[in-house]
Amino acid sequence: MHANRHIPQPPHSAGEPYKGLRARIDPNQMPSAVDATESDKQQWEGCTYMTLPGHNPPLSTTDFVAFDQGNSSPKFVRVTTWNIPSSSHLAKECDIPLAAVFQPFADLDPREESIPVVDCDDTGPARCEECRAYINPWCVWTAGGSRWKCNLCNHETQVSANYFSNLDANLLRMDLPNRPELNKGTVDFVVSGKEYWAPPPLPRIRSSYFSVDPPSSQPREPKPLDYLFALDVSVDAIRSGFLKSACGVLRDLLYGSTSSDGTQSEPSFPRGCQLAILTYDTSLHFYNLSPASSLASMIVVSDLEEVFVPLRDGLFVDPWESRIAIEGLLEALPERYLNTILENAALGGALLAGLASLAGRGGHIIVFQSVLPAVGPGALEPPGDQTSLYGTEKERTMFFPRHQTWRDIAEECSEEGIGVSMFLGMSKPIDVGSIGIVSSSTGGELFFHPRFDPARDQHVLASQLRRLLTRTTAYNCLLRVRCSSGLRISKYYGNFHERSVTDLDIGILDADKAISVQIEHSRKLDAREYVFLQCAVLHTTPEGQRRVRICNLALQVADLAANVFRYADMDAVVCHLARESMANLTSRRIAHIREELTDRCSSILLGYRRNCAAATSVSQLILPEAFRALPVYTLAITKCKPLKGRNVSADVRNYHSQKMLSMGVRATMQHLYPRLLALHDLDDNIALPDSISHQMLFPSLMRNSHTYMEEHGVYLIDNEDLMIFWVGSSVSPQLLLDLFGVDDILSVDPNSIQLPVLDTRLSAQVRNILTHRHMQRGRTPKMLFVRQNMDGTEIEFSDMLVEDQNNAAMSYIDYLCLLHKQINAVLTNTGSISGGPSLRGSPW
Repeated sequence: MHANRHIPQPPHSAGEPYKGLRARIDPNQMPSAVDATESDKQQWEGCTYMTLPGHNPPLSTTDFVAFDQGNSSPKFVRVTTWNIPSSSHLAKECDIPLAAVFQPFADLDPREESIPVVDCDDTGPARCEECRAYINPWCVWTAGGSRWKCNLCNHETQVSANYFSNLDANLLRMDLPNRPELNKGTVDFVVSGKEYWAPPPLPRIRSSYFSVDPPSSQPREPKPLDYLFALDVSVDAIRSGFLKSACGVLRDLLYGSTSSDGTQSEPSFPRGCQLAILTYDTSLHFYNLSPASSLASMIVVSDLEEVFVPLRDGLFVDPWESRIAIEGLLEALPERYLNTILENAALGGALLAGLASLAGRGGHIIVFQSVLPAVGPGALEPPGDQTSLYGTEKERTMFFPRHQTWRDIAEECSEEGIGVSMFLGMSKPIDVGSIGIVSSSTGGELFFHPRFDPARDQHVLASQLRRLLTRTTAYNCLLRVRCSSGLRISKYYGNFHERSVTDLDIGILDADKAISVQIEHSRKLDAREYVFLQCAVLHTTPEGQRRVRICNLALQVADLAANVFRYADMDAVVCHLARESMANLTSRRIAHIREELTDRCSSILLGYRRNCAAATSVSQLILPEAFRALPVYTLAITKCKPLKGRNVSADVRNYHSQKMLSMGVRATMQHLYPRLLALHDLDDNIALPDSISHQMLFPSLMRNSHTYMEEHGVYLIDNEDLMIFWVGSSVSPQLLLDLFGVDDILSVDPNSIQLPVLDTRLSAQVRNILTHRHMQRGRTPKMLFVRQNMDGTEIEFSDMLVEDQNNAAMSYIDYLCLLHKQINAVLTNTGSISGGPSLRGSPW
């Protein structure tokens, strides 16, 4: 038997020691992020959350079932406090940022009701004449049902003759049970009128591509979603196997496949949608995929200065009607370019070709790029060594496009309702700061595969592309958030193009993306009344139907700071702080952003201390119940890849910052504080189906620190992007046999990409846990296997343990001391948290 010996932190984890006298804090007494999530799961998993105002919702990390009672589910919208302060003065006293995070197309639990679809006639849904808000459950009916009072602006609007209904004794409409839009917080209105079609983009002095047709001045008629797959065929794409992997994965997703063990995968491409294929190096290659021919004929456009589309018929086709031509092309492409000597790939030209072919209709461009685009529109020079920029005023230039063309392409695509997603499989820097703006401004997504290796990365690429094609997706989107009188939206955060101060253009909006808004007071609110938020997303479905997704929220108003804190939502606050930090990268130095995060955390805790716990001793660190884990999550934000100290490449920083700007609340929380499991300690009945109920119980998580780990253990950590199995140096041979099928730690292959399927209970348990997580997020992250003190990738594992001293930052215990010191200094000397360096005592 092994003695329970906790392991020390590895010496290669570079952190920042605490300066000054340390308060004595018992590590076991420190507030734990895991305790909060685990107790919430015990309370809510398997239970139904009723959405009427007046309750704290379950945490975003809990698998709960929501019942929509007129307020949108917390899966669609979370606010930083469910009791809005009645005045700007009270909001400033509490110092909780006022924000809401909307994820309008979030995945629902299979046990939940689907979103009702309300088919309106040609007149469209009932809307307020004054503020143009949509009819919803919180409107009031007046004048015997012939008028309705808007809950946002209080204006009364006449009811159209075909929408009229008499009222009952409670002044509710007689047809209320048959009107989902008057019962449910989240609904889809089908809108067929031309006024709801996507507007044409504003005319430009000079078009970025050549077209014989003049730019359309008409709204875009809704059509099924078209996909353009653009494949880089330069030397790097061939040599690394990236092109071959992309072609193979695309073919399998279009038509299904059978793996070596006989398991079959179904086709994933949306039925009724069309696709086009484009390849490019220093020229553009279009393909005629017409079903009339079994071979795809190629047309080359070599003029990158004036890009044009050389064919219309046969460019976009139904993949089933043109199956022979498409399969033949995807099989032939890797062979066709096998002897290429062209090292460049004109990504800018390929995107303009996609823009030209999808203009006037919208769609989704999916790009596979391997090299820095050094030719054609937006040609970029290699960025050179950027490490000298860190800590200087020029640091922020890493987060800007280095060529205006990329910004222009991004704007044009989003105005045309085109989303751009990019799979990057490069061996050298590719300047994500420049090319990535096209994805972030159009609502697309970046997928990052540095040093692409088909053996290691192809199955992850396949999983990512399958999720991209199968998740709930809308295109040609226009998003607006309205709020009731007394509040206003001051800022938006996320991946979009801001057309005006109120409207966001988003080419593609999917189930995994969220938009957040910052809210301000414009006058004092009445604590006896609700305030309201309404998010409306005008969009086209992949089937070609124009709809509006509405998310409504009624919130209580609080006069007392205690109620603002009692109903605070830490998950939404953390998500907002993370997004705000990512947005500030273009205007602030990284070190200053980290300092501001610490100040924001201290200010929230100080707000509680002053307003709700003033009688306690100054020497005590008092944490509100809702924010017990706020310090560790704030520390985690300062340690995330875009903000961490030390040298992180600009590509990695940009990729992660764009990802964090668009992630939903749940994904953000699980990314910042990864889920850590002790696999050697699993109970016999965990993660196995119960013989009677067939339900599975999943194991409790543990805290992210070496302090709680043992060297005879096997651990799994998962931050949504990466999953790592860590094997201790004193692990027992039996444990290795049960999990990996080998009995010696030296035989554990660090290059494995998946867990072997073994006929042991432990293997079944761990594979069930992995399957459960795959179902939760719809895709498989990269997987690593590391052995204690043997594999270099162990540093990735160590950096995920956010409670340790690493990532050029403090340990959690030291960070608590710093916060305590800041708050103590203000309480003793009066003043404010951000009162200058003397109060900060900044360790960064």
